[in-house]
Amino acid sequence: MKEWRNVGSGPAEHLAASYDYDLPAAMIAQRPAVPRDSARLLVLDRARDAIEHRVFRDIGEYLKPGDLLVLNDTRVVPARTYGARHTGGKVEVFFLRETAPGHCEVMIRCGGSPRPGEFIRLEGGTFSVRLLERRPDGTWLASLPRGSRLHDVLDSAGRMPLPPYIRRDRNEPPDPSDREYYQTVYASDPGAVAAPTAGLHFTEDMLSDLEGRGIGIARITLHVGAGTFRPIKEDDIRRHRMHEERYTISDDATRQIRQTKESGGRVIAVGTTSCRALESAALRPEGFGPAEAETDLYIVPPFAFRMTDALVTNFHLPRSTLLVLTAAFVGRERILAAYEEAKREGYRFYSYGDAMVIL
Repeated sequence: MKEWRNVGSGPAEHLAASYDYDLPAAMIAQRPAVPRDSARLLVLDRARDAIEHRVFRDIGEYLKPGDLLVLNDTRVVPARTYGARHTGGKVEVFFLRETAPGHCEVMIRCGGSPRPGEFIRLEGGTFSVRLLERRPDGTWLASLPRGSRLHDVLDSAGRMPLPPYIRRDRNEPPDPSDREYYQTVYASDPGAVAAPTAGLHFTEDMLSDLEGRGIGIARITLHVGAGTFRPIKEDDIRRHRMHEERYTISDDATRQIRQTKESGGRVIAVGTTSCRALESAALRPEGFGPAEAETDLYIVPPFAFRMTDALVTNFHLPRSTLLVLTAAFVGRERILAAYEEAKREGYRFYSYGDAMVIL
């Protein structure tokens, strides 16, 4: 059996270049697996140093009665819009969050340099936004028309915020299937600008079947922000800074998680977002418990995971905070080797791609 070396806190663990890998463009999934649970599943068993190749609907074979799946029930909002400046130039406006009634934080992409006070008319012609102030991180504070709320704007002019590597023609009408498939079947709390993609593979029938086998399901919320997916640009990954994201862990979810731990079951985080919420709550001075708070937790090797015993995740971009988190969970060399095997086996990568479970 091959032995893996976990570099721990050595220099390689903290170099951004150590999280590079090459990926042919053809392996970036442009469409989801249909049905959802037909996606492939790479099973990485840390105790046996073994990899198996399965289909996602088989994941229950690796779970035991008394285990607990922790799902992120955030719902993706159609946060990407297009519009025009007063010059006629085209603009992409990406709504990050509503900071106060009628005021939003947005990202702007366009030719030229927008200025405070400028109006941008969104496609459809119903709404305009006014740029108020550019912030040091490059985002803008913007205002909506009087009496309007963000959900009104997005219902009228928004498109699903697919990542840029999923190619869609902005000049074509939005594909309605993206509104269905870039959303988990259990999404309920609107607020995310990107999907918690590990959960996209579950179907309602799968979840019912797993519960019938004695596997618990807890729902927590972390509203995924665009900062989660920003690439690491620092040579030393520890200098990267995460943007804050809001998370909620209810009394009921806390009870389920505590009972699972006390009875010897495994807490299985479905996605890096669920993992970050769990570990953020565990790091509070008062210890793990119900929480409604902001987190900028950035998990890098070495990291002592307090709540997460296993992790369901997708395959992530090079030099991403998501890849670094999985490296902290399983070891950098091991995760990169698993990625190379996934490439050899023809797995599909990124948001609409295949999945892995790390046991």
